Amino acid sequence: MKIAVIGAAVLWGTAGTAGLLVTGVDPVSLASARLVIGGLVLAAVTAPAARLLLLPGGSPGGSPRGSGSPGGRETGGRRRGLGARPGPLVAAAVAVAAYQLCYFAAVGRTGVAVGTVVAIGSGPVFTGLLSWLLDRAWPGRRWAGATAVAIAGCAVLTGGGGEVRADGVLLALLGGLLYAFYAVTAARAIGAGAPSDAVMGLMFGGAAVVMVPVLLWTGTGWLAEPRGLLTALYLGCATTALAYFLYGRGLRTTPVATAATLALAEPAVAALLGVVVLGERLAPASVAGLVLLGASLVAVSLPERVHPGSRDRGAIGSSA
Repeated sequence: MKIAVIGAAVLWGTAGTAGLLVTGVDPVSLASARLVIGGLVLAAVTAPAARLLLLPGGSPGGSPRGSGSPGGRETGGRRRGLGARPGPLVAAAVAVAAYQLCYFAAVGRTGVAVGTVVAIGSGPVFTGLLSWLLDRAWPGRRWAGATAVAIAGCAVLTGGGGEVRADGVLLALLGGLLYAFYAVTAARAIGAGAPSDAVMGLMFGGAAVVMVPVLLWTGTGWLAEPRGLLTALYLGCATTALAYFLYGRGLRTTPVATAATLALAEPAVAALLGVVVLGERLAPASVAGLVLLGASLVAVSLPERVHPGSRDRGAIGSSA
């Protein structure tokens, strides 16, 4: 299901171009509206599965469709739901909302280029480290090499503009850590047998609730304009609800560290849309960065060679 993760990254990559359809809107307000709309839509669509998941021992109807994730385990012949322990997903929901705030705060201090590279580039690294710390599931040397090349490609692609400020870089790193936390939390819940749709619905529905005050504080007047409303609906329904629905499906069979690296396709899609839709021109260095990024994504997408005894180390650390 790596194709589902790549599909999510493609949708994320369209967000920047779509956001240009409205002008004079606070970026934080735009991001808040995106998350509120997308989170509520995703929560509504997945509500039946999420409701059953919260019941003690809950898992919707025992259907095998919720258990395709690596590392899936069963207890007494029945997959475990969240039961009375929804705490990790509540914390992940807060992390989803906090990531948005950290990212825009970082960009405001150290510029779009530096803030984006640090936040997006550090995400896969933190994800791999958290996977190893929590599950002793090291993604492998090929993942490490491909991720390093992908981050370098992102850095070259986005350029070196902006003033490098320590506070901005730290906020961007915090954003990358928050992304890794909610991605790993979702992957662990799915790996324990929770349906991916319900996990994403709970996480992003909770994040939507957290972001409602931010949206109200930054202003909603622009949503009364047809173009503003249509843009917010696209950002929410397509680049959030549908994208994270696909991302959750991908986490059923794709190790979370690999998924995080594949998600680096986002800036490549954004750059290509800038050329095709907005008529932008890429500098030779940016083209080189795009090639580096593409090559690394191909490398991490290829299936790993299974070595004898590797099955006993935990499927969540092996490639699907």
